[in-house]
Amino acid sequence: MKGITVAILGVGNCASSLVQGVTYYKDVDDSSPLVPGLMHNVIQGYSISDIKFVAAIDVDSKKIGLDLSKAVFTEPNCTVKFSDVSPLGVDVVKGPVLDGVAETTREKFSVDPKQKPEDVESLLRNIKPDVLVNYLPVGSEEATRFYANVCLDLGIGFINAIPVFIASDASWAKRFEEKKIPVIGDDIKSQFGATIVHRTLARLFVDRGVKLENTYQLNVGGNTDFLNMLERKRLKSKKISKTQSVQSQLPAELPDEDIHIGPSDYVPWLRDKKLCFLRLQGRKFGDIPINIEVRLEVEDSPNSAGVMVDAIRCARIALDRGVGGALLSPSSYFMKSPLQQYPDSVAKERTEDFIRGERER
Repeated sequence: MKGITVAILGVGNCASSLVQGVTYYKDVDDSSPLVPGLMHNVIQGYSISDIKFVAAIDVDSKKIGLDLSKAVFTEPNCTVKFSDVSPLGVDVVKGPVLDGVAETTREKFSVDPKQKPEDVESLLRNIKPDVLVNYLPVGSEEATRFYANVCLDLGIGFINAIPVFIASDASWAKRFEEKKIPVIGDDIKSQFGATIVHRTLARLFVDRGVKLENTYQLNVGGNTDFLNMLERKRLKSKKISKTQSVQSQLPAELPDEDIHIGPSDYVPWLRDKKLCFLRLQGRKFGDIPINIEVRLEVEDSPNSAGVMVDAIRCARIALDRGVGGALLSPSSYFMKSPLQQYPDSVAKERTEDFIRGERER
């Protein structure tokens, strides 16, 4: 069985955790016992060690020209180092900047105007990776569409980890389906993060007959993702993605004034640590009030890396099977804004069916 060749778009903290994880879990296979941090050891014969990075694209001059193994540890990356990474033989190249850099992050990302961007379409045509992973900053609408079109032109599977609506947009999904190219998206869930906990609690209210009346989710962190989202116009799609992810678990949507979900502020000294504050207010039997408050603290970027290794392998088995378009089951399980929303237990079951080949998408 061949490996899975992957191109990374945006060599930030999430890319760092993914690259480290491929090394960290390199010896995991079917014979391994339950492994902390993994949802699946092996998917249809593909282990994590089958993932091979073959291209890396960024715009930060501090990373351009570095081997990917060094670039993932280069500032402003600040996520925890949990594994050494040997040289990968993949140099980071400069892509077109487009709308990939916010005003709030210009001092963090050193973009050299004298440094000419690569012809990334020719680069990817020559390398022809199986999958392109989009880790661009939130709000990179133009850049995400540019690379989605490149994937359509070149037959590359596309995994959209950010809240630009590609897989969840019926017209985009149809274009991928017509070309038999898989797309998984949009906006990756954490393995155990703020939105998944919020969704689960909201669903628990519904399943136990409690009426949810008000809720908020406030997140703070110190990585460049939070700094990027200080430019509020870039935050619109993120708020939509997170909010609809929770609303989808309710029998009727809450009015806008009764639900607030989104990043609250940037606290530099937190670095890649994210703090989440949740509050859910409702009424139970006899209209008696019930209130829940949760404080969740996680290292942000590793929290999505385990989800991404599964998404990459699901994209590859779709390629093996000649299945294109939005992969509805994996997207519903791995992403906040899939084309079709399901309760997480249903999404998990559908994804297992997809992996076994009992469900096409």
